[in-house]
Amino acid sequence: MHTTGQQIPRAARARRSRADDVYDQLKADIAGFQLVPGDRFSENELCDRLQVSRTPVRQALVRLQQEGYVEVQFRSGWRVLPFDFEQFEQLYDLRQVLESTAVQRLCSGDDKVDQALLRQLEAIWLVPEAERSHDGTEVSRWDEGFHCALVEAAGNREMARVHREVTERIRIIRRLDFTKQDRIAATYEEHGKILSAIRSHRSDQAVMLLRAHIQTSQAEVRKITLHQVHMARAASAPPG
Repeated sequence: MHTTGQQIPRAARARRSRADDVYDQLKADIAGFQLVPGDRFSENELCDRLQVSRTPVRQALVRLQQEGYVEVQFRSGWRVLPFDFEQFEQLYDLRQVLESTAVQRLCSGDDKVDQALLRQLEAIWLVPEAERSHDGTEVSRWDEGFHCALVEAAGNREMARVHREVTERIRIIRRLDFTKQDRIAATYEEHGKILSAIRSHRSDQAVMLLRAHIQTSQAEVRKITLHQVHMARAASAPPG
């Protein structure tokens, strides 16, 4: 989302390796359902598809293995790991703690609160129904940005850093929550109410609304099946 995050310094971009690029691409493939749980692939297949040598592919895969996205299989290449739903539950619980704390600070009137960032969120979510987006991919990206921006606006950099790490680990699951139009409409309504409560400094109400919003998303995660994941891959595939 355009309202959050920082530009990567030129020196940092220059230091990026080919393995970093491969890592980012494979993670995007998993998050975008080009690779889904259970898919098997070889290093040679990735080398051919990404037009890179085996060394950066191997380095990227080892990194993804350490993060729990893939596993190496003896004599049969690599496999995308199934979802660990117990871990997702724990990450959602952590996310709820971080965001609730952030919202309390946003309502407190603390001078560290980034008011400009909050106004940017209002410009996206507090809009007439006719101006709302119905693109699930776009709203999913904006939703992630909304929650990251709430924590970032609270003014605690370390809390924002931890929250971004949690966000990245649940991204693939959250995207499945935006394949239904009713969830897109509900997201606008719920985000709008949260922002209105923050703007009015109604801390208890803002936290209650936020927790209910996250818990609804968490409940949707529990309903996810492998069939939905494969359907999402079919929906995201280019025509032709």
